[in-house]
Amino acid sequence: MKSLAVLALAAGLNLLGQSPTPPPAQPSVSIEEYDPRSTLVVPQHDVPRAKFPFIDIHTHHQNFDKAALEKLEVEMDKLNMRAMVNCIAMGGAGNWVKNAVAAANVFDKGRFAVMTNIADFKVDQPGYSERVAKQLEEDIRNGAVGLKVWKNFGMTEKDSQGKRISVDDPRLDAVWDVCAKYKIPVLIHTADPKPLFEPMDKYNERWLELKLRPNRMNQTLNWDEIIEEQHRLFERHPNTVFIAAHAGWLMSDTPKLGALLDRCPNVYIEIGAIDSEIGRQPRTARAFFTKYQDRVLFGKDRWEPSEYPAYFRLLETEDEYFPPIRKYHGLWYLYGLGLPDDVLKKIYYKNALRLYPSLSKAGYPD
Repeated sequence: MKSLAVLALAAGLNLLGQSPTPPPAQPSVSIEEYDPRSTLVVPQHDVPRAKFPFIDIHTHHQNFDKAALEKLEVEMDKLNMRAMVNCIAMGGAGNWVKNAVAAANVFDKGRFAVMTNIADFKVDQPGYSERVAKQLEEDIRNGAVGLKVWKNFGMTEKDSQGKRISVDDPRLDAVWDVCAKYKIPVLIHTADPKPLFEPMDKYNERWLELKLRPNRMNQTLNWDEIIEEQHRLFERHPNTVFIAAHAGWLMSDTPKLGALLDRCPNVYIEIGAIDSEIGRQPRTARAFFTKYQDRVLFGKDRWEPSEYPAYFRLLETEDEYFPPIRKYHGLWYLYGLGLPDDVLKKIYYKNALRLYPSLSKAGYPD
C-alpha cells in the first residue's frame, strides 16, 4: 500500500507539471582568476606615509631631467621619502651619469643621487679590466654614488666563447677594487627567486608567476651555483661594500642569510620586491631585522607611489592577514612586523646615510 501511495504522488506531481529542481550550475574559476575576499575581521591600519623620513636606495628612472625630478619631488613628499638613489636603466654609464647628476644638483643637496652601471661585458678583449675600471672611476668623479649590477651578470652575459660569465669572474676584479678604493657600495642583483629555476609543477609556490610570466622561467641554469658565485665574490673582496638586492633572494631562508652576514661583514641587504617573503614569517622576520638592524636598507625597486604604503604597513604595524603587492609573488597574505622605532630609523635612513655619505643628513629626526 505504501509503494502505491508513492507512485500516486509522483503521478500527481507529473500531472501538475512539477519536477525536482536541478542543482545550480557551478561556475568554473581558474587559479589565475581566483581572488577570494577575506571574511576575517581584524584591526587594519592604512599607512599612506612613512612614520620617519626614508631613503629609497633601489629605484629606477630612465628619465632623470629637471622636469621629471620636479614631479618626483611632489610624490616623494607625500610618502615622506627624503632621498632617492636612482639605479637607472641597464647599461647607464658615461654621459648618462653626468647628465643625471647635473639635473639632481639643481635640487636640495642629497635629495637625489645616481648610481652607475657596468655597460661593457666584453671580458676577453685586450685591456678589458683597465677599460671598465677607468669608466667607473670617471663616473664616480662625475658624481655617481654607487654601482648597480644587474642580473644579466651571472645569467645571460657570455664571453666570446659563448661561456656564461660567472659572478665571481676575476676579470672584473678591477671593478670591485675601484669601488673599495672610493668607498662606494655595490648594489648587486644576482639571479631571481629560486622557485623560478625549479620545475613548474604542483609543488612550486611560484606556479602562478610562472604561468603569468613564462619568460621568467629558467630551467637551464643552476640557482645554487649562481648564488654561491655571488657569495664567493663577497668573500674575495672584503674591502668592498656589497648590498645584496632583494636580500639576495634568501629571505625565505633566514638561517642561511644570517650566516652570510655573519661571515661577510662587508655585506648588507635591501628589501625591494620581497614583501611576500617578509610578511609570511612576521616573528622570524622581526627577529632577523632586529638582530641585523645595522645591515638592512630600504629599497622598493619599482617606482609606483601607490605601492609604498604596503611596505610601511608591513614594517610599522602588527596588522594581520593583508594582501601582498603582487598576488603572483605568492598565494598567501601578509602579517605586519611592528618594528620598534630604533630599528625602523636604521632601515629607513640611518644605514643608508652611513653607506652614502654624500646624501644630506638634514631633515631626519636624529
